Amino acid sequence: QVQLVESGGGLVQAGGSLRLSCAASGSIFSGSINVIAWYRQAPGKQRDLVAAISKGGSTNYADSVKGRFTISRDNAENTVYLQMNSLKPEDTAVYYCSRKTTLGSTIVVGAWGQGTQVTVSS
Repeated sequence: QVQLVESGGGLVQAGGSLRLSCAASGSIFSGSINVIAWYRQAPGKQRDLVAAISKGGSTNYADSVKGRFTISRDNAENTVYLQMNSLKPEDTAVYYCSRKTTLGSTIVVGAWGQGTQVTVSS
């Protein structure tokens, strides 16, 4: 089964930027997997969808990150990126990528990875 590995997190001041990477061990879009999504989970809170991108390039974003975050894909590199600009302390969380079958699906396919920690200081 294709494994996803997140990287790129770190400590940044408010207003700063980070780019997260989600690298797949094989074809990032394969079989019924048409969507790669980024989620985040802050301490004591549920895991929420941040952004998602389909094989065809369609995207959706959580309202809280619209205009600040951009999701993109590099099919040749089997990698999906999350460019995060104008970071806020409330963006602090562990960020995970996952696979889904459709943009509208709430079901994640496969196990969660280790995630990558993003910490935004005020």
